[in-house]
Amino acid sequence: MYFSLGGLLIGIVAGVLAARLRGGVGKDMAQWGAVWGMIGFVLGTVLLIILVRSGT
Repeated sequence: MYFSLGGLLIGIVAGVLAARLRGGVGKDMAQWGAVWGMIGFVLGTVLLIILVRSGT
């Protein structure tokens, strides 16, 4: 569960920073943060499934 939430938070921060670097306004940063957050959540969940299935 922590991998998923960690991926979500890292994705949100990375998305907001990426939008800010490209000169985005508040709505742009919110959208980029949401999309990158979802991607991070999915990647964190995949990592969690791999670790659980490998028995670690």
